Amino acid sequence: MAHAAPTPRKVTTRRRTPDVFGPRTHAMAKVAVPVVLGLVYGYWAAANRRDAGPITGWNLLFGFLTALVFAVLFAAVWEVAPRLRREQHALLWFAFTGCAIGFLYSQSGVSVLRSIGAGVVVGAGVFVTMFYRYYTHEDAAGRRLN
Repeated sequence: MAHAAPTPRKVTTRRRTPDVFGPRTHAMAKVAVPVVLGLVYGYWAAANRRDAGPITGWNLLFGFLTALVFAVLFAAVWEVAPRLRREQHALLWFAFTGCAIGFLYSQSGVSVLRSIGAGVVVGAGVFVTMFYRYYTHEDAAGRRLN
């Protein structure tokens, strides 16, 4: 009686997803993303402040200064945060987004307590989301899991 010879088990290895963008594209994105987000944020803050009124020079100045500050802070957080442990990493994004949303909401003329509350609520949502992401993708020392 003839039997089929056993075949060796195929060992599957986890492959990382390919990086479709080159180093030059990543370097350009490191500058372009904060600038674009800063311009959007600055426009939004200026629009909230003028409250459907006329666009003035002071309103434009406020929008561009807000955009500049946001872009610089976003770039700093984006650069520093990956070097931190997962709890501190998520906490830094909580603080950044909470302050950004609180400031944006305060420009619409609401009370300070309401803008603080909105910043804390949105920041807490970001904290939970980021902590979950880093908890499932990193070990305790902050190294990415393969």
